[in-house]
Amino acid sequence: MSIWSRISAALAALRAGEPLSVVFDHLREAPERTVAFTIGVIALGAKLAKADGQVTRNEVAMFRAIFTIPPGEEAHAARVFNLARQDVAGYDAYARKIAAMFPPGDPVLRDLMEGLFHIAMADGDYHPAEDAFLREVGMIFGLSEPCFRAMKARFVPESSTDPCDLLELAPGASLDDARAAWRRMVRETHPDALRARGVPEEAVRLAEARLVALNRAWEEMQARHAA
Repeated sequence: MSIWSRISAALAALRAGEPLSVVFDHLREAPERTVAFTIGVIALGAKLAKADGQVTRNEVAMFRAIFTIPPGEEAHAARVFNLARQDVAGYDAYARKIAAMFPPGDPVLRDLMEGLFHIAMADGDYHPAEDAFLREVGMIFGLSEPCFRAMKARFVPESSTDPCDLLELAPGASLDDARAAWRRMVRETHPDALRARGVPEEAVRLAEARLVALNRAWEEMQARHAA
């Protein structure tokens, strides 16, 4: 049975009354860590799309861009997404189960959060309900407030563009601290590092925007300290 088929069957069982813990324990039997990433994008992505009251075509298209659907599995993927997007309720339970599969703040959880931000901004609007959803998921994933602010600054145009926020630094950080943060974040965003974490190719390409933002922030920090 394919990953998509197993997830589809598991979510159907969940809606039929099976405990969430049983469903996730069954899925965790699969050796691929990307199963957890898949579940996160499906369940959390669909519920996030519903957070502002309606699921738009652009949000569905972004979901498909972030996650490749294997040929012949489109029907299973659509069923999973449609089951999960019926309401927002229970998103925090999904987030906690996914978080339990990884250490707090694990790069896979950061990748998933970035995917959720992509979906939130797919319709060009950042709704307060989406912000509350993402903040809660970020806390469950063990992501720091500076990490959340950095993601929001990259994805939401009206958010802060301060280079310290983008580099997850405190205001007034030294140039040495900025250099270390920039190098670490660029290393984590390298395509090879993303692929090693099981990030789909489409999401790897979307991460290019993060590199652009990081490099711009580093240039601004250099200019700020040279002044």
